[in-house]
Amino acid sequence: MEAALTRALKAQGWKLVRAHPWDPAKRHGFIDSQKMGMEIFRALDPDAPLIVAESVWQYSHHVLPGLLTHRGPILTVANWSGAWPGLVGMLNLNGSMTKAGVRYSTLWSETFKDAKFRAGLREWLATGTVTHDQSHLRDLDSLTLPAAEERLGRRFAREFRRRKSIMGVFDEGCMGMFNAILPDELLHPTGVFKERLSQSTLYAETLRVRDAEARGVLDWLQKRGMKFAWGRDDEKELTEKQTLQQCRMYIAAVRLAEEFGCATIGIQYQQGLKDLTPASDLAEGLLNNVDRPPVTCARTGRVLFAGQAVPHFNEVDECAGLDGLLTYQLWRRLGLAPENTLHDLRWGEHFTGAGVDDFVWVFLISGAAPPAHFIGGYRGTVSERQPPMYFRLGGGTCKGVSKPGHAVWSRVFIMNGRLHCDLGVAEVVQLPRKETERRWRETTPQWPIMHAVLKGISRDQMMARHKANHIQVVYAPNESQAHRAARIKAAALAELGLDVHLCGEVKLDE
Repeated sequence: MEAALTRALKAQGWKLVRAHPWDPAKRHGFIDSQKMGMEIFRALDPDAPLIVAESVWQYSHHVLPGLLTHRGPILTVANWSGAWPGLVGMLNLNGSMTKAGVRYSTLWSETFKDAKFRAGLREWLATGTVTHDQSHLRDLDSLTLPAAEERLGRRFAREFRRRKSIMGVFDEGCMGMFNAILPDELLHPTGVFKERLSQSTLYAETLRVRDAEARGVLDWLQKRGMKFAWGRDDEKELTEKQTLQQCRMYIAAVRLAEEFGCATIGIQYQQGLKDLTPASDLAEGLLNNVDRPPVTCARTGRVLFAGQAVPHFNEVDECAGLDGLLTYQLWRRLGLAPENTLHDLRWGEHFTGAGVDDFVWVFLISGAAPPAHFIGGYRGTVSERQPPMYFRLGGGTCKGVSKPGHAVWSRVFIMNGRLHCDLGVAEVVQLPRKETERRWRETTPQWPIMHAVLKGISRDQMMARHKANHIQVVYAPNESQAHRAARIKAAALAELGLDVHLCGEVKLDE
């Protein structure tokens, strides 16, 4: 990527200068800590044109302090690849800079030779900005929703705010995602308040779960048809021992949610817990499913959250937490299946065949996706070991292929000191198994996948606008219901004080 960017800049008459050297001891040239990032920016000309090049996932806080005070034009650039997810890292950085009020421009490319990329780079070098098509975007303030649906959404939101809810946060700031932290002063007016919990509390509660209880969860899952790709090598394979530990974490998470009165919880991802216990992914997927293994109170034996999910926001993304909680409760009010999840906006390609002729996004996430979203439900769900490079102690995911159907997608984010939400409709399509397997191989085959067509939004419009690496999705029974639910949700969010933007083909009436 660096070589391709060097050539692209040279063709425009510019020379690329690397801001930090390759490290022969570490054998990489990445900025791998906030400390290192600050040291690098101290030596940079604050007025120089600056490119942040992303070809892998990154921790935004490593460079955000320097970007906050940089005066020259900033351009974020990502490769277009599933295997090397720079576009995911760039979207997170873009969302973080948007929240922080940093001005920037953004570009992406598969080859860095295409005409659109060259034109965008030329524009940035000449003016310090890049112009993108945002015609798919409509501000709710300028639109009129059906009166009955608007009343329903706003009435729901007023009740949501009046009842108040607790968001359980098992340590904030996962993987440097500054954009995923909701300031309390923005969150409180929605009626949601944080209970700041610790991963150590979750770990301690996990140790208290009895062997028989963990075995009971696993037996329940296997009776429902869920499969586990077990081996014998703890260092490289998923083992039954790891899965039982994950079942303990699931029980512990439900018990702590009940103890602290949490309507939704988020568990820190990778950092901290990964050195103590197998991954949280299996627990996350189960928590988001209404039909899930029962968990009882350790003292009274009472079933906790009977007949309900315990909405979980992966990677402690509090924007997804607010969105997911409101969506879960609103969908229940509307009589719709309420299971929802975030995904990474990971990558995508145009696909033609099997009744599809469109750009199909790959939505992919390590945890949180509920079996209710998968073809076959639990029988279509398999748990495979997280890659050892992420989780040395193992643990399996909750993996499946999302069923075809209609969905509402959304993203809550912070811009200009206010809460915003982009909202649209999508069709989840079923691709041939061979194509699904290819897309899995191009990304992370252990993770659940959704093949999504975002209605009325091109790839480049989505990339130019989206302010996060994550996107929230929830199913609707049919296309008409998806549009209706999207309108009601838009009204509810607006009542809670968010600036709502309809994206693409959200119909304003039937």
